[in-house]
Formats: sequence, C-alpha cells, structure tokens
Amino acid sequence: MDAEPQRPGEDEIAAALRLLERVLALYPRAFDLVLADGLYADPRVFNFVYAHGKDVLAVLKDNHPALLEDARSLFETIAPVTGRYGTRTCQWWDLVGFTTWPQVAAPIRVVRSLETWSVRRQLDGQVEQQHSEWFWVTTLAPTRAPTAAVVPLGHARWTIENEGFNELVTRWHADHVYRHEPTALLVFTLLVMLCLNVFLAFYRRDLKPAARQAASRLHVARQVAAELYGTGPAASPRAPPGAQASPASPAPT
Repeated sequence: MDAEPQRPGEDEIAAALRLLERVLALYPRAFDLVLADGLYADPRVFNFVYAHGKDVLAVLKDNHPALLEDARSLFETIAPVTGRYGTRTCQWWDLVGFTTWPQVAAPIRVVRSLETWSVRRQLDGQVEQQHSEWFWVTTLAPTRAPTAAVVPLGHARWTIENEGFNELVTRWHADHVYRHEPTALLVFTLLVMLCLNVFLAFYRRDLKPAARQAASRLHVARQVAAELYGTGPAASPRAPPGAQASPASPAPT
C-alpha cells in the first residue's frame, strides 16, 4: 500500500507514524486493526492509532518489563481457559484494565497464550512435544474480539513477515540494490510492493478455488513470467550481427 523511509537521526517509530498518518488519510476504511511486533508496543503508536478510531495489537516482550511482570503476576491468580489455535492446544489468560502503562490513553488489555503441539522428528520418527508462550498487548475490547480471535490475530503478524518481507526478498529480489540513489531505492521498493500486491490480488481474488488448489503461487508466478518472456516482440528470433534479414513473407489474404 505504501512505504516510508526512515530519515537520518530518527527511530523507526517516527517513520511509522508518518506512514500511518498518510495511510489513514488515503484508506480510512481499509482496515480496523494495526498488527505489529514488539518494537511497536510504544505509547506513541498506541495513542496515535487509538486517537484515529482504530485498534492496535502488538507483541509484548521484555522491552516492557513492568507491564509484563504485572501481567504475569495477575495471571497467576486466575484459571486459564482452554482453547485451540490450529493444531495447538492452548491455555489462555485475558485481562483488561492494566494501569502499568499510564502513557497510553486507551484501555490496555493483555492476552497470554501457552501453546502445546506435537512434532514428529524426521531423523528418528519420534514424536516430541513443543511449547511456546505468547503475550500480546492491545486496545481491542473483549466485546469486539474475544480471546479466540485475538490469538489468531496475534499470530497473523508472522504472515506479514513470511508472505511480505520474506517473499519480497526470496522471490521478488527486493533485497538487491539496482541503483544507489535514495529516490531510485524508494521507487523500486514501491514498484516491487505494487507488483506483489497486484499478483496476490490476481491469485486470491481472480483465480477460482479449484485453480488455486491445483497450482501454488510460485507455479502461477512462473507461468506469468514464462508468458512475459515467451510472447511478444522480445521473443522473436534475432538475426546475428551482420546477417542480412530475410524478406518478409506476404500477409495471408
């Protein structure tokens, strides 16, 4: 949708706020929730998004030790709720009204998810139990999003990482610098993001479900690339240098 460069001497949050201000003005109804990693669990982000009538959900990590410690101590006093996230069995804790973060004007809610799942090791075939613990901080009210909705939303941030940045770098060569000039770098970044969005819109919205089941995104992308390289004037065979071109065949009547 958009990108904003980080200017010299400023942190990533300052650039993100400029981007959010522009995106909220251009696409006011495109989204209701901002998902972010632990870096964006920042009062500036939470207050800005909340003041514009949107909600925000971010990973809660050790960069907010007071809030994390407060949440852990309070969660020890209540029984968890059993739930599921995909194939994982979960224990959930969910509380609203934390005052440990007074810089934020919105009501603060913290959700904890303790998740267990099984993995069969390829080397010896043994089944091993895996565990992970997640904390999220959000302005979402429980009436708008219960715990069973907050947990998938929190994990959906990895979709941004995997299908966004990772795919841009791995499949679309977005990490290659084609020209060392600030404006050119930004233009290329916006162009590759636009290409990816158009391709994903085509794959997810235009292709029928049966076609998507039969062909992966990578396969469809290679088909598109083959069409681009295999048709049109650029695909016509060229005579070697110095060779005389053969006369054109008469057009059929």
